[in-house]
Amino acid sequence: MSEFEALRTQLSEAAATFADGPGALEGILLGIVDDVDRAVAEPLEIFPVCHHSPASAVAMARRLREKQPKVIYLELCEDMAPLLTELRNCRLPVAVQAFATDVDGFPAEWAPLSVVAPITEASAEYQAISYALDTPGVELVLVDRSSDHVFQWDNRGTEAQQTDPDSAPPDEEAALHGDAVGVEIGDLRPRFAELEEHLLHHGRVRHWSEWWHQYVELPLGDSDHDTYRQVMLLIGSLFRRLAPGDPHRVRVDEDRERYMWTRMREHLDATGTDVADCLYVCGAFHASSRVAEFGVNGTAGTGTFEISPRTASKWQHGLIPSSHAAIEAQFGLAAGSVSIAATEWAKNLKRTKVQPFRLAGQAGGAKKKKAAALPAPAPEIAPSDHLTGFLQRPPVLDRLDEAELLGWSVEVVRAARRNGYLSSTADAIAVFETSILLAGMRDRAKPTPYDFQDAAVTCIEKDTVPGRRDVRRIVEIMMGGDRIGQVGYDALPPLARDVYDRLAPLELNLQQRGVRRALLDIASNPDLEPCSDLLWMLRYLMPYGAARPIMGERRLGERPIQESWDLAIGTHQRALIELGYEGVSIEQVLEQRLRRGAYGPRATAASVLAAVEDATLYLRSHRLAGELGTRALEVLATERSADGAPEVLRRVRRLLAFYRTSEPVLPAWIESFVKTGYAHYCTLLPTAFTDEDASVDQVAAMLGFLFSMEGLALSLGCDRTQLELAVAQSHPEDPAKVALLWAAQVQLGTLSRAELRTRCDELLGNPLVLPAYPRYLSGFVHALEPAPGLADFVVEAVSNAFARLPDPVLLPWLPTLITTLKAGGADLAPLLIREAGRIFPSRLAALDEWVPPWLAEEAVPVVRRARQSRGLPLLAAHPATCDAVADLLGCDGTWETGDGGPPETPGSALLGQYPDTALALEELLTYP
Repeated sequence: MSEFEALRTQLSEAAATFADGPGALEGILLGIVDDVDRAVAEPLEIFPVCHHSPASAVAMARRLREKQPKVIYLELCEDMAPLLTELRNCRLPVAVQAFATDVDGFPAEWAPLSVVAPITEASAEYQAISYALDTPGVELVLVDRSSDHVFQWDNRGTEAQQTDPDSAPPDEEAALHGDAVGVEIGDLRPRFAELEEHLLHHGRVRHWSEWWHQYVELPLGDSDHDTYRQVMLLIGSLFRRLAPGDPHRVRVDEDRERYMWTRMREHLDATGTDVADCLYVCGAFHASSRVAEFGVNGTAGTGTFEISPRTASKWQHGLIPSSHAAIEAQFGLAAGSVSIAATEWAKNLKRTKVQPFRLAGQAGGAKKKKAAALPAPAPEIAPSDHLTGFLQRPPVLDRLDEAELLGWSVEVVRAARRNGYLSSTADAIAVFETSILLAGMRDRAKPTPYDFQDAAVTCIEKDTVPGRRDVRRIVEIMMGGDRIGQVGYDALPPLARDVYDRLAPLELNLQQRGVRRALLDIASNPDLEPCSDLLWMLRYLMPYGAARPIMGERRLGERPIQESWDLAIGTHQRALIELGYEGVSIEQVLEQRLRRGAYGPRATAASVLAAVEDATLYLRSHRLAGELGTRALEVLATERSADGAPEVLRRVRRLLAFYRTSEPVLPAWIESFVKTGYAHYCTLLPTAFTDEDASVDQVAAMLGFLFSMEGLALSLGCDRTQLELAVAQSHPEDPAKVALLWAAQVQLGTLSRAELRTRCDELLGNPLVLPAYPRYLSGFVHALEPAPGLADFVVEAVSNAFARLPDPVLLPWLPTLITTLKAGGADLAPLLIREAGRIFPSRLAALDEWVPPWLAEEAVPVVRRARQSRGLPLLAAHPATCDAVADLLGCDGTWETGDGGPPETPGSALLGQYPDTALALEELLTYP
């Protein structure tokens, strides 16, 4: 402790001067020195780091070559250790991920659980990993809590919010980590808001990343090991002692430290490794720990901290691509700060001549030179006080920085010209001088990249941005941009490798980022059909844009002919990797997803039918479709409202049409569904008519199901009396539902069209009902769903409304009519348009003399009799057909050929009762 006595004396005097006497301030300042002294004196060497800090990375590379430890204890989730060797097959930055979809021991709403630990080349952890994996005889031991313990100790909100302040990243590069909880070595940032504000204000900087770069990163870039170590311990102790007393956060921090020291003591006891051959790499915040378990000879003795067992959750581990923007967004760093750190890393290596460690075969970056043998470890020198000299040393501007600034100024002008700015050499000079001026105004010895960025914006951008990039973004790109990592083929899970292998016939580099256009001429090359099937499954499972069809569609009962796709699978590599955590093939994952949704707590009959359709469409699995169809039947029986009726009707119709055209017999499940649905909707119909929460289109869909499925339901044993009783028991009050009920009665035959027309005329003749008449019409429009045969009557009713309703009533109703037709436009509008085209004249000249058919009441009987007399010869010439129909319908009688002819036959009696049929048949056959 003697080496820090001088510093203790200075801090005591400073505390007495600024605080008017010794007290709390002196206790904090001296406590910081005690923390540094305690960590330095620990037999197990502690190496404090800050995440993605080039100064930490340089100091780590230098220390590893000097000390050459045989065991490295690393602050990283212990269950991620097997994945680190796969970093050789990746291009950094990437993130080690632990992922759990089968949650057991955590609330179901937390699923899926995800933890990521991003790794960049300019980081101390990567240097330690590279040294340990490529140096024979060196063991790497991860000692931090497991991924399972991350969530065991999480109160679901507090920690995730603190480590992920930007929960909504602005772009897809920043969203590479999704909503995963981020863990990494050295989260070194003040947790005391007033302290951070004070440092930013007096440092004359805009954000924390700039302060760290200026006052820590640059001074420590080429410092010796003892200076670096003591300064980082000092900063970690300061932030720790000034942190607010959040009980949960403090408990988690201290439990992590107890966990790590317990694991290290367990390893030392089990292996008998000499402490002098070990190195403990952790964040500076944890290096200054004050827990009782601190140190290999901690007061807890053999380590009394009880580590709770892991839950039964099934964790999957893998590597996912990361990016500078994703790291910045997840850990609350300023935009561009990680790219600037990468530039500073290269600069430090050039200045200090330190040779970094790099995994053999590492993808990306410069080709690695043949590594030279490590020299003999340097003799250990007793540590001394380096803090006093470092704190008193002013920064110095060297010529290398001036040359670098000049190069930046020239390059930013060149880049600005390429982006449409009218910049010149004079602007380069102005940027150079303004950068130095801004640095001087901010009390800095040399301009930082942030000063340069402000100067470039001031001197080049002016008040307009001619291109799509502003100067600030141009500077970020020039400083290194957003480097995006990639996971190599060998490091991918089996599912991802299988996807790439099965898409190989497309002859596209799908592992590369960006969009690739794939053209599939399946008609001439049937071998491409499996690729089409796989692409449709990827479109279903992966985020939008990963596989986007440009031409072609997938429908029930249709086979693909030609397709065109935009594929960005490399851009969405993380999503593909996470699919690999759920299964070994894409088909297995899709089946699990469909089954999980069908059996989930929020499943509805409509959603389960959608799963049946998807299983048939994408997997062509009759087994799964049958299982899910049975589940849809179970869910339908439990529903007590009409909410899902429209979607149920649409999907059942599609499935019925598919099975009727592709299968010899209907599947048993769909027959049971129709039979049960018929009885179910008959039961719910009276309640739905009077329920205010049931909309008109929902009730219309119920009636549509009952009427359109009636033939099949009756053949399966249902009784039509159920429907007749349900309609008879329905007593709606809403005008739209009343009109819907009338339409149902017409469809059942309990109400004639003449009576329906009379009721509408009475409504139009009643001044008190006129304001509500458009609502009746809306009900008639919806009635086209269950009774499409009423299309001519709906055209008549709408025409009468336009003719007789006053403008104050008609005009406000028009938006409702348009909205109704738009909502059901696929089915309702074509019916009305076709019927209107049949009724109304096709030429404008004929409109003046045209009389609507429903107004020509007097001419109807005459025309009918005349046309009926012309239809009789046709029926008399072919009596067998008409007699057969009459026999089926139970009609008796004989044919009459004239006065005194033979008695009437069943066919003639049928003709007398239904003359319109003969007239329609005559029109179809164009009988002269």
